[in-house]
Amino acid sequence: MTDRPAYFPRLASERTDIALLRASTLVARAAETHSGASGLGVGQHLVLEMLAAVGPSSQQQLSEELRIDRSVMVGICDELERANYLRRERNPSDRRSYTVTVTDSGRALVAEAETLVPAHLDRVFATLTPAERAQLSRLLTKLLGVDRRR
Repeated sequence: MTDRPAYFPRLASERTDIALLRASTLVARAAETHSGASGLGVGQHLVLEMLAAVGPSSQQQLSEELRIDRSVMVGICDELERANYLRRERNPSDRRSYTVTVTDSGRALVAEAETLVPAHLDRVFATLTPAERAQLSRLLTKLLGVDRRR
């Protein structure tokens, strides 16, 4: 092999989209590894966290808010319901949909899992200073078109 500089550093500096994709992959892999420690998959954690924060929601609302495909959401809710972490009931105002509610055991599980998140984030973003992490958060929020104040 020749003594030439690595290509990826140049690519990442020239192509923000590629750098973001690769960074996203690294963060996603770390999140999946971390989720094993809490006993919840990333999607499961997000569903329980949202239900605990905002209260009963439809599967469609969960899917839209969390940006999880509707077919994947059904599987997540099925697994959480089997484990008694959430319950689904027919929506009284629209019998075609379900209202999804976190159970007490689901609330306890997500609260316990949340205690592990700060250390996980510190490991994943260890190369960034706190100011850089805050800036990254602001930039990603802006890029996603999300108003954090809502």
